Amino acid sequence: MHHHYIIHKPYGYLSQFIYELKRKKKLLGELYDFAEGTMAIGRLDEDSEGLLLLTTDGMMSETVRSRKVEKEYYAQVDGLITQAAVDALQAGVEIGFNGKKYITRKCEARLIDAPDLPPRGQKIRDARHGPTSWVSITLKEGKFRQVRKMTAAVGFPTLRLVRVRIGNIHLGDMPSGMVAEVDGFLL
Repeated sequence: MHHHYIIHKPYGYLSQFIYELKRKKKLLGELYDFAEGTMAIGRLDEDSEGLLLLTTDGMMSETVRSRKVEKEYYAQVDGLITQAAVDALQAGVEIGFNGKKYITRKCEARLIDAPDLPPRGQKIRDARHGPTSWVSITLKEGKFRQVRKMTAAVGFPTLRLVRVRIGNIHLGDMPSGMVAEVDGFLL
């Protein structure tokens, strides 16, 4: 019998259970007593937050990471993002991946009002540093730090990144650091 979990990954945690380098890092295993063999489906980098699925079922992991399943992110960006920049995100932008140039696939992107999210553990910055804005980006791919690279490519670096949806599973108002064990994933 497999185990499945939905988690709101907090800022500052790695999406893994083992870290063997010298610096002390916060790991997912500190948040909950997960079943042996649990793995994160996809990853969120240490500076990113939000919805993360975990499972002991490798086949489920392959399904979720496939291009069939949408992943939606809310990105707070530096500056007031323009419609032209959002249009460029939708069409695909050039980013670096594995030392090569890569054109991202077409995606959904739209301006959004500041979402009602829990405060982040570390302050982002204050208004003295200029305005910020929010954009929703929905992908069916997931290259290393892709959303951050995409917003930077259109001139609006990401300050805060929160994954809010994977397929039909929504983060909703789940508190940061909360873990829920579920029977399975309906994507």
